[in-house]
Amino acid sequence: MAKGKNRGKRLNKRQLTEMLQTFFTQHPNETYTFKQIFKNLNIEQHPVKMLAMDILEDMTWDDFLQKVSDNQYRLNLQGQVTEGTFIRKPNGKNSFIPDGSDKPIFVAERNSMFALNGDRVRVTMMARRQNHIKEAMVTEILKRAHDQFVGILKVEKNYAFLISDSKMFVHDIFIPKRKLKNGKTGDKAVVKITEWPSKDSKNIVGEVVDILGQTGENNTEMHAILAQYGLPYKYPKNVEDAANKINPGITPDEIARREDFRDVCTFTIDPKDAKDFDDALSVRELKKGLWEVGVHIADVSHYVKEGSVIDKEAVKRATSVYLVDRTIPMLPERLCNFICSLRPDEEKLCYSVIFQIDHDANIKDWHLAHTVIKSNRRFAYEEVQEILERNGVKDGTGEAAPHKKEYVGELAKELIILDALAKQLRKKRFQNGAVKFDREELHFDVDEKGKPIRCYYKKSKDANKLIEEFMLLANRTVAESIGKVKKGQKAKTLPYRIHDQPDPTKLENLRQFVARFGYKVKTAGTKGAVSKSLNKLMDDCNGRREQNVIEMVALRAMMKAKYSTHNIGHYGLAFDYYTHFTSPIRRYPDTMVHRLLTRYQEGGRSANRDHYEELCEHSSDMEQLAQQAERESIKYKMVEFMSDKIGEEFDAHISGITSYGIYAEIDENHCEGMIPMHDLDDDYYEFDEKNYLLVGRRHHHKFQLGDPIRIKVANANIERRQLDFTLAD
Repeated sequence: MAKGKNRGKRLNKRQLTEMLQTFFTQHPNETYTFKQIFKNLNIEQHPVKMLAMDILEDMTWDDFLQKVSDNQYRLNLQGQVTEGTFIRKPNGKNSFIPDGSDKPIFVAERNSMFALNGDRVRVTMMARRQNHIKEAMVTEILKRAHDQFVGILKVEKNYAFLISDSKMFVHDIFIPKRKLKNGKTGDKAVVKITEWPSKDSKNIVGEVVDILGQTGENNTEMHAILAQYGLPYKYPKNVEDAANKINPGITPDEIARREDFRDVCTFTIDPKDAKDFDDALSVRELKKGLWEVGVHIADVSHYVKEGSVIDKEAVKRATSVYLVDRTIPMLPERLCNFICSLRPDEEKLCYSVIFQIDHDANIKDWHLAHTVIKSNRRFAYEEVQEILERNGVKDGTGEAAPHKKEYVGELAKELIILDALAKQLRKKRFQNGAVKFDREELHFDVDEKGKPIRCYYKKSKDANKLIEEFMLLANRTVAESIGKVKKGQKAKTLPYRIHDQPDPTKLENLRQFVARFGYKVKTAGTKGAVSKSLNKLMDDCNGRREQNVIEMVALRAMMKAKYSTHNIGHYGLAFDYYTHFTSPIRRYPDTMVHRLLTRYQEGGRSANRDHYEELCEHSSDMEQLAQQAERESIKYKMVEFMSDKIGEEFDAHISGITSYGIYAEIDENHCEGMIPMHDLDDDYYEFDEKNYLLVGRRHHHKFQLGDPIRIKVANANIERRQLDFTLAD
């Protein structure tokens, strides 16, 4: 503190308290006398000294300070040092999540050391008497979560600021004029931090690394969402150049090394706007009642060699990212949409799981092989669904017509046979304890400028489930081939897709919640008993008003699936062994699995588990970021879609309840907005977190999940991706 800064200055209690708090948190391990405190803070006036002594006593009583002797004080620390993740809140009620725990510990702003959201930090637990809130103090920032941020530039005469909506910052980012990269006021920019805040300066200083464009333009906003999560929005030229040098030709020698499926009936089924076809199905009858079904997956690892420049970029990305109006591919376009994509009437290299399967969907035999195929037809899901229905197959039932004399539509017989087999596979999966979640997905139709013109939910139908079941079968089978070993043997290294059992506390919350609607669900017992109980709940509430919210609360009880070389099985699918093998064009773990399976087929030793575990953790992290970016793009398009409907009224239902307001989803188009708590001015409402409801203190009126309400669109803030409603009545 500068000499003489407080000399002659009369400080009030709040100012002096802040000074003392800052002083002791900056010197956590030191003990000070009154005299030393006054000297360090340059306090000379007698009334201010007396006030400081009173405050020190208050701080001791509050357990912020520890009184060592009559006139000696130090910061009151428990001495417990731990590491974890810092969570910054815009209201200053920050928290710390210790490693291996999900329970937050309060961190006051004065004890945050200017840590930002997601930073890895070391903290010391602060001593607190019984019934006092548990509190931690950041003592070291171990690793910054981000060093690049997105926002809007505000350019002054000699300097500029980046104004960010990320709510991570106490202050805007200061940018020297020479570091602006020709940015102008109103531009969306990516800024790299060059100077972090410290005890000497609270400023964050940065430099512009990229100008994304003018705020509000579609490309600018989509790139901003990607940059916000540290995801790439353009492809490095050297990687594209490397892809352009790849020879797509298939030599006779390569064909001779592979099983030849070019003359077997083969087709792809994908979304109508897809270009990266990474899986195909083949089917032929071997004898009466026995079918050969081939699950053919693009042989990406044939073209992308481990350690190459393309591979290094794929590792970094780990996944393709699917925003509302575009795909940001993991691989360069020449590979994902052309060379590797299983396009019709083109010879393609695949890695295939070939099944022999009877009419009851029993697997009689199978093998894994590198193959060459030639797809006869590229189907969209809608086309396949239409063919199934035109041939009398009812959606969602076990009814099929595999023995019809006349079939309507191209490859109708093959599609109907595969549909019948898929339905039996699905039925067995649920009988074995798989959890049934058929959540609808929100989709947008956009015009040529990216503006949403329609907003709707898409439900998974038989055509989707046909593909899903055979992909699940292939993934499970190859995982079992490596992981399922004889007793006493050690399984070779493989990345698994694992899914832990539900959180018991959240399951109990679900049980109590659904009881209010008259439903029951088991929270204890065998894995199969709990999952079958969950499935019965899903069936019982299907089509009811409360279906959406019950599914949502049930999903919250589920753990997140992730990648790991340490297999614990997949709870949701009820598989003891499961991996990702079927989408190497868009997921890096699938490419890892392909390489390892090839290695083991050729007699290779087990790969380094630690190396692959690191890749698994990275892939899981990148998957989470990609999902967050996808949700942000949906929110943006939702707000953009509603921006010309301000003042209009809609029927809606309550989709979420928090301490700060009500989330409501419009029935007509599924757009979700919020009714802030301060707009509920007919009473003082209290939040009942356990039962997901708000209760009025005086009139006892309740707002609860699933309730129908009438809303009016109050505001659509595209910049904040925020939709505000008010109650229409």
